[in-house]
Amino acid sequence: MMDISKTRSSFYRRLYVAWLIDSGTASSVPALMAATGMPRRTAQDTLAALAELDIDCQFEQADGERHNEGRYRIRDWGAIDRAWVERHLERLQQALGYPAPR
Repeated sequence: MMDISKTRSSFYRRLYVAWLIDSGTASSVPALMAATGMPRRTAQDTLAALAELDIDCQFEQADGERHNEGRYRIRDWGAIDRAWVERHLERLQQALGYPAPR
């Protein structure tokens, strides 16, 4: 893991989580936890913080399901360039100490 500031790690975490959701790799809190190893609260806080970057992330309730069963979906990346995030995934993973997505 690279030595980076808390501000940068928070920014990278948000970008990486948005990419995981948008790519279909992890679109629920448990899936984000499994993909990154982050605690539930960190995953929930990161999802809530995506709006601060103008990334529009919405929860979609699964048809016929109860108790918040469903998935998150990125509707708009705002000013963030998704292609940049994808090109720099390895850098983000290394900086955050996350494993490569499966």
